[in-house]
Amino acid sequence: MTVESFGARLRRAMDTRGPLCVGIDPHASLLSAWGLNDDIKGLETFTRTVVEALADRVAVLKPQSAFFERFGSRGIAVLEKAVEEARAAGALVLMDAKRGDIGSTMGAYAETYLHKGSPLFSDAVTVSPYLGFGSLRPALDAAVINGCGVFVLALTSNPEGAEVQRATAAGGRSLAQLMLDHMAAENEGAEPLGSVGAVVGATLGDAGVDLAINGPLLAPGIGAQGATPADLPGVFGSAVGNVVPSVSRGVLRFGPDVAGLRESASRFADEVRAAVARA
Repeated sequence: MTVESFGARLRRAMDTRGPLCVGIDPHASLLSAWGLNDDIKGLETFTRTVVEALADRVAVLKPQSAFFERFGSRGIAVLEKAVEEARAAGALVLMDAKRGDIGSTMGAYAETYLHKGSPLFSDAVTVSPYLGFGSLRPALDAAVINGCGVFVLALTSNPEGAEVQRATAAGGRSLAQLMLDHMAAENEGAEPLGSVGAVVGATLGDAGVDLAINGPLLAPGIGAQGATPADLPGVFGSAVGNVVPSVSRGVLRFGPDVAGLRESASRFADEVRAAVARA
C-alpha cells in the first residue's frame, strides 16, 4: 500500500487549516507567566492546554524537545502523550530536535522520530546537515518509507549561524545554498510538495539564496523575535506560498486562556494568508 507523503499531507493541512506552525516551548519563564511552577506538573498542564487549544485547528504543532528532556524520563513521557494527542486531533507534529550525526547513530535518531513503532513517532523532525548532507540519509530514507518529513537547517534566525551558513562552499556557493540544492534534488518531481523542507529564518530580510526547493520552508522568527507575516514575501520571494511560519511566544503568551491561544493563532494565520495573497 502506498504511503501518502508528508509533503502532500502538509499541503492539504496548510490549505484547510492555514499556513501556521505553533511551537510548544515550555521554558521556565513562560511557565511562570502562566502561573505554573517549573516542574513536571507545570509542564503537564502547559502542554495539555496548548494541545487541547490548538491541535484541532492549526496545521502544525512543533514541540521543542529540549524543554521536555530537561525533566528527564517524566518530561519525555509528557512529550510522548502530547505527540499522540496532537496527531489524533489532526495536527501535524514537527519534532524540533535538530538532530545531526552519522551512520548508525543518525539511524537511531530516525527510528526515534520517524518510525511508526516509536512512542515519539512524529510527522516530521528538524535535523542539522553540518556533518555533511549525506549524513542525513538514514532520516531521509525513513521519512520516505513512513510518509514523514525532514526539515533541514539552512539559514537560521540566530545571528551566529551566518559564520557557518554563509561561508563559501564548493564552486563558490554559500554552504546554505549547497544544502538547499541538495534539498531541491531530494524533492525533484514531487507533487504537490516535496517532503524535505528547509529552515530559513523570517528575520533575515532578503535571504540571498535560491529557495525554490519544491519543498516547505519553515520560517521561525515570527512574533517575539521581531518578524511579522508582512515580512515573508521580502524574505521568501516567489517561494512564499510554501512557507510555514513558526510562532511560539507570540501565541503562547496569551495562555493559559484557551480562547486567547485560539484567537492569537487564528489572527497569525489570517495575517499570513493576507501576506501571501499580496505577494
